[in-house]
Amino acid sequence: MVKVRSPASATVINAISMGKGSAFGIKLYVTSDVRVLNHDAKEDIECKCKSLDYPDMDTSLMDLCVKKVYYKLREFDIFNLKNITLKVETKSDIPPGSGLSSSSAASNSIVYATLMELLSEANLSRDDVDITDEDLLNMGIDASLEVGVTKTGSYDDASASFYGGWKITDNYERKILHDYIVDYQKVLIYIPNKSLYTAQSDVKAMKTLAPLVEIAFENAIKKNIEKALTLNGFLFCAALNLDSQISIDALKSGAKAAGLSGTGSAYSILVDDLSDIDEIKSALSKYEGKLVETSPDNKGSVVIG
Repeated sequence: MVKVRSPASATVINAISMGKGSAFGIKLYVTSDVRVLNHDAKEDIECKCKSLDYPDMDTSLMDLCVKKVYYKLREFDIFNLKNITLKVETKSDIPPGSGLSSSSAASNSIVYATLMELLSEANLSRDDVDITDEDLLNMGIDASLEVGVTKTGSYDDASASFYGGWKITDNYERKILHDYIVDYQKVLIYIPNKSLYTAQSDVKAMKTLAPLVEIAFENAIKKNIEKALTLNGFLFCAALNLDSQISIDALKSGAKAAGLSGTGSAYSILVDDLSDIDEIKSALSKYEGKLVETSPDNKGSVVIG
């Protein structure tokens, strides 16, 4: 059995408007356990997939991630396993539909764990096959696009989750343009009692924002995460008819930045002075939902068992 943990990510720039985006890892995780059950499958590869936190969740993404890794390995003559049944179970700190990259974190952890488990079963190591971290990242993105859980491939979210830290990306070209460490002490995540899925969002409304999102993106390029995150959040709240007062209340109470993550429903809040946390929490206590205290993740996806 192999266990891999991949972090969630919070949005700095939503890529839907212009194809360029930005996100940073946070210490909320999807953990995937992958193990070979038997060698008696009727097909080359079969997957018994389950989310332990959300047992009724559609497992199409999980299944496709596993198959992409398996058939990539089959390209190498030294990998000859067939009729494999894998058991895949995920546990998640990230509510689905919250805009915190739950799908990217799931796909990252599954492809990574699947690779390591299948290599172990075949008595091989990563040195024996030419599969890079970027290959794994792209397999997860390709699976997400095929299943339809993302509009742009979410390269910004996926790369922040796979590698950790703060990534500024060209999502269409799948390129990391800038890579920074996030050194804020705390991140507060406000999660309302509702989910909003990217696939159901008003893409036309978001694309009309492109000239203004460009201004936020220029701030990100200049490493001004506070202005970029906050401006992006206000713009997308306006486009999606979501409440920006949450961000205003957080900023008035001492937050360095606050804004909508992804297409919602969560809001991310950067805190640099720990003495401000109680005041921010108090200001947001009037809103229904939950407030999660976490911190940036600069490590990314890691094997933990």
